[in-house]
Amino acid sequence: MTWTSLPDWWWPFLFILLAGWLATDVWRFLGVFVGGRIREDSEALVLVRCIATALVAAVIAQLILYPTGELASSPIWLRVGAAAGGFAVYLATGKRVLIGVAVAEALLVIGLLVL
Repeated sequence: MTWTSLPDWWWPFLFILLAGWLATDVWRFLGVFVGGRIREDSEALVLVRCIATALVAAVIAQLILYPTGELASSPIWLRVGAAAGGFAVYLATGKRVLIGVAVAEALLVIGLLVL
């Protein structure tokens, strides 16, 4: 079976919608159901937090070290500098994520416009 084996134009979109929903929402519902019964300092929840943090860190590292698209044309010193600047502002403002991300993005955009 291929994407074009069914004559309806909407079939691939329905498949993507259902597959995306089933793959994510089942785990969300399970998380809400189980999460209400787990203590915040339990080892299971600490493990889940560690894995989620590691995944976010890995995605950020991949974007900085092995970018694709327009970001790949920027020099590595600009990507690392923007991330470091955003992190410094994040720490200086009392760990406010939105401000740190905004500063890192602004530094990257300004650097790309200047180059």
